[in-house]
Amino acid sequence: MKVGVNLINFGPSAKPENLRRWATLTEDLGYHLLMTSGHVAMTPDVQARFPAPFYEPLSTLGWLAGVTRNIAIGATVIILPYRNPLEIARAFANIDQLSGGRCILGVGVGWAQQEFEALGIPFNKRGAISSEYLAVIKQAWTEEKSSFDGEFIQFSNVHNAPLPAQKPHPPIWVGGGSDAALRRTVRYGDGWHPIRPKLAEFRDVDIPRLQRIADEEQMPMPQLCPRIRLRLMDSPMPEDTRHMGEGTIDQAKADMAALAELGCPH
Repeated sequence: MKVGVNLINFGPSAKPENLRRWATLTEDLGYHLLMTSGHVAMTPDVQARFPAPFYEPLSTLGWLAGVTRNIAIGATVIILPYRNPLEIARAFANIDQLSGGRCILGVGVGWAQQEFEALGIPFNKRGAISSEYLAVIKQAWTEEKSSFDGEFIQFSNVHNAPLPAQKPHPPIWVGGGSDAALRRTVRYGDGWHPIRPKLAEFRDVDIPRLQRIADEEQMPMPQLCPRIRLRLMDSPMPEDTRHMGEGTIDQAKADMAALAELGCPH
């Protein structure tokens, strides 16, 4: 099982020299991947959780491709509706080429309604937009020239070179916990990327639900690539209330062993 670190690309300590040191330390310690967070407009709802300054993920990932050597780099997560999917496809294809095939695209539909309003994007359409954009991105990553006629985007004869270095394309991790998000994962993603799951619910409810949806869609079961928050304490936390990664070192180690046993590759 590969283990990564969420690069904190926001807040008072987010400075170029600190980001570089954190990236170097993460790689030198032997972690396998380094992931950035993604927002565009720092509206009050975003600012409450992600204080400024905020280093935008696409440009930050392009920079990380040059300051790292072997570690995988990616997003946890890009909010799909915020950008034209052709821009996302080209940016990540370029980053994948510049990094020598080390890129992971983690995506989500978004939650910050004020940010959607600032960007002029309909909040209530974010799920449908995300699904259509994923179809565009996968097409742009696998075809030298593509056309698309959808509800939210239409284009003809767009040249996509350079295609990504990874074949058939870089891994796509899809976040979200609703049935719609899981169905989006099965249809368009390579991995499911839930955030802060609880072990029992993840093992006994969520994974069977994802398998059921994959069976309904007659598609392969996506990989399990959860993101957990490491929050270590001196005393154990109750098992029925804690999220994975929380509690004592022994509890966190048991969580990692459980994830490995469940077959999580990341």
